[in-house]
Amino acid sequence: MMKIALAGAMAIGLSFPAFAQQKLLIGSTSASSSHYGYFVAVAKLINDNVADIEASVVETGATMDNLRRIERKQIDLGLVTTNVAQHAVAGTNKFEGHAMDLGLLWVYTGAPQNVIVRDDAGVESLAGLADVRFNPGIKGSATESTTEAVFNALGLSADYVRGSTTDVVDMIKDNRVAGYVKSGAGEKLDSSTIDIATFTPIRVLGLTDDQKATLIEKMPDVSVVDVPAGAADGVPAYTTWSFGVGVGAGPNLSEETAYQIVKAAMEDKEVQGAAMASVKGVDLAKLTLQYATIPLHPGAAKWFREQGIEIPARLDPAKQ
Repeated sequence: MMKIALAGAMAIGLSFPAFAQQKLLIGSTSASSSHYGYFVAVAKLINDNVADIEASVVETGATMDNLRRIERKQIDLGLVTTNVAQHAVAGTNKFEGHAMDLGLLWVYTGAPQNVIVRDDAGVESLAGLADVRFNPGIKGSATESTTEAVFNALGLSADYVRGSTTDVVDMIKDNRVAGYVKSGAGEKLDSSTIDIATFTPIRVLGLTDDQKATLIEKMPDVSVVDVPAGAADGVPAYTTWSFGVGVGAGPNLSEETAYQIVKAAMEDKEVQGAAMASVKGVDLAKLTLQYATIPLHPGAAKWFREQGIEIPARLDPAKQ
């Protein structure tokens, strides 16, 4: 009876695939973040559209943690900001002397760094902030450190005032501080800026053409982006520095698997937008080329080429 049962089990087993699904781990961020929900949506896209892959999301400490885990092959892909990704690939900043082999799959949202001032402050340009009480970004944030680096690169200065979002917003409303730098929500001003603008007319300061050229030359870790008119009511178009939030992967993610994942993300019209409002209706391919600071993963590059989209040399893995 045992032999018959074993033979039967083996026969049944032969009717199933002889291989198991490949498990794919996606590093995200804190589960309380909207970005975590975005990566849950990405996992669903992968599971629904990429054969023989079982993807699941891992809660992590965001970009730096994800990069360490990718390098240790503990996750296969994950959330990265384009500025920190550039440091990792170049072996600079916290990656000094230890460059990573990392490729970009796509960028799903941008974070323009908006320079906001009270309209009655009389400041009409970034150069006009000299000696003006101004918050470079929330204390300890990437916005703060990036603003200071940008100002140094451009030879700009201000009388920096530090504080939390709540403190700074109150100080601007009370006219104790002229303005601040705050990440936008895609191509819109963020909610704290809209709060200020409700009763206090504001102005958004943009980069001049010369400042734009200087940043492109001196700061490859940031993107220079043109924000169209309408970031808020009455706000004209302007140019500012920015970084993107995207998906990165190391060489352990094969070209074919990366290609299939990118294809699923690029062709999706519903799932990602339902998970994060700033992604709804966005052209991910265009956004990726706009914000990318490191070469694409070979699998991503394959998809771009199939669409006839020209990949700039600095982003083409075949030209590195």
